[in-house]
Amino acid sequence: MSDSPEYIEIAAGRMVRETPQAVALGIEFVSAEPGTATMKVGYRADLIGDPETGVLAGGVITTLLDHVCGLAVNTRHEGGGTATLDLRIDYMRSAEPGRAVFGRAHCYKLTRSIAFVRAIAFEDDPDDPIATAQGAFALAGAPAKS
Repeated sequence: MSDSPEYIEIAAGRMVRETPQAVALGIEFVSAEPGTATMKVGYRADLIGDPETGVLAGGVITTLLDHVCGLAVNTRHEGGGTATLDLRIDYMRSAEPGRAVFGRAHCYKLTRSIAFVRAIAFEDDPDDPIATAQGAFALAGAPAKS
């Protein structure tokens, strides 16, 4: 079952160990339960977008949010996987240099073929977001659970 702790652990492990982009960025699994997921990316010099400020590149945040959204979907949908159809990201501020960034996502609606997700990127406090996201993900394989 997609909402079992065992399935969630397997799905999360595959996303962070077998997805080349996640591996390259060092994305880590933090936690998940049915419909929600949290991942993080640590601060590294090679991920800096602006050497003068030391701020992480925006693409790192985008990738983190995309991956954590996919994991949130996978906690509710067991089957052939997902594909990002649409991902809107609103950046509110720069990430703080030297800090890990967390991404937390919630899959709030499943249809037979599409999952809808909201997410947030932050350092310590989700009420002080770096960015928020809203996305739609295509579902492949087994039918979605309502």
